[in-house]
Amino acid sequence: MDPVLTKYVGEPNAFTLDFYLAHEGYEGLRKALAMTPAEVIETVKASGLRGRGGAGFPTGMKWQFVLKDTSRPKYIACNADESEPGTFKDHVLLERHPHLVIEGCLIACYAIGARVAYIYIRGEFFHVQQVLEAEIARAYERGLIGKNILGSGFDCDVFVHRGAGAYEAGEETALLESLEGKRAQPRIKPPFPAVAGLYNCPTAVNNVETLCNVPLVLRKGVEWFTSIGPEKNTGPKLFCISGHVARPGVYEASMNITLRELIVDFAGGVRGGRPLKAVIPGGSSTPLLLPNQLDTTASFDGIAKAGSLLGSAGIIVLDDTTCMVWLAENLLHFYRHESCGKCTPCREGTDWLLKILRRIDRGEGQMNDIDLLLDVSGNIAGKTLCPFGDAAATPVLSTIKLFRQEFEAHIREGRCTIRSPWRARQAMAAH
Repeated sequence: MDPVLTKYVGEPNAFTLDFYLAHEGYEGLRKALAMTPAEVIETVKASGLRGRGGAGFPTGMKWQFVLKDTSRPKYIACNADESEPGTFKDHVLLERHPHLVIEGCLIACYAIGARVAYIYIRGEFFHVQQVLEAEIARAYERGLIGKNILGSGFDCDVFVHRGAGAYEAGEETALLESLEGKRAQPRIKPPFPAVAGLYNCPTAVNNVETLCNVPLVLRKGVEWFTSIGPEKNTGPKLFCISGHVARPGVYEASMNITLRELIVDFAGGVRGGRPLKAVIPGGSSTPLLLPNQLDTTASFDGIAKAGSLLGSAGIIVLDDTTCMVWLAENLLHFYRHESCGKCTPCREGTDWLLKILRRIDRGEGQMNDIDLLLDVSGNIAGKTLCPFGDAAATPVLSTIKLFRQEFEAHIREGRCTIRSPWRARQAMAAH
């Protein structure tokens, strides 16, 4: 398929309002404002658009759940935190195509009856904040945001909020806590944000890429959108490909595409022609897939059938020089550092996992450490208020399930047995 979401990202002035208006910008909003809010929701439902942030929940259904009979204000929160290792698609859209995000926020607000949208961006995205705020100001000047938008009588404001750089803020209730000026920690659910979200008011939280698809649905129509991709996995999709590939980057395709096509045809194959060892298909929190699973379609349902998750579509390619003990240790270092500390299993368990993995990596492990890792992981997964616990346990559970022999060799030999150039340099530096 020809790129749609990323069609203009390479153009020098693609981020500007004038460029966007010259290329059908805000036409989706015009069409939405000519419909009733209920009709907009039904249109998005009919498109089959699923959330692009990880869970893949139907967007129109999420909007429909937002409490209607209430005197309280309603909100749209655009989740632009994007802290998942291996994921960098939203960053591209925010920086190079900000008005697509803004237009999506406005349509979403109109659909649920909200008058305010917050774009919550990751703490490290300072330069993105500058781009967004400048373009939002221009949209206000043109009457595209604010009072009586496009003469429709619809009022809506859009604000940018930059967090403090917490991975946990990617979880929707933790994001709402951060928006309220509190520490980014998850809430107990229910109640869900659709009933009691930001400031205890009905709120819909949507990912950047999800909202960028909304103007396309309104502008080009349901039939066009559903013609892209397999059933229940419709519309254009962005894939982030990193790791041991020749051409890492963000690529756009339909979800009919296979992992093999993404890695070989788009990203140029495994770097240096080395053998492929494993693939993380949806960001670091998803289980590994093996080379014999490369013909899996890169869709929500296809990856799930293969035993993993599409998640944020952050595909990390690992060649035969990758030590799986090191991989698990590296990811646990991240998850331990990013744990918000609210839930004991996650707060304490990630620390224990990292200590055990470091012990094995240093050549000081014992064979019962492998079962201890599984035991600790089992006491984290499914026992926390948010999916962070499962995310932290996944690198351990997945690497041991598929590459237990490497853990055993580490312990038996007292060293890494994988001939990794990186490990060799690390060993030389230590001496």
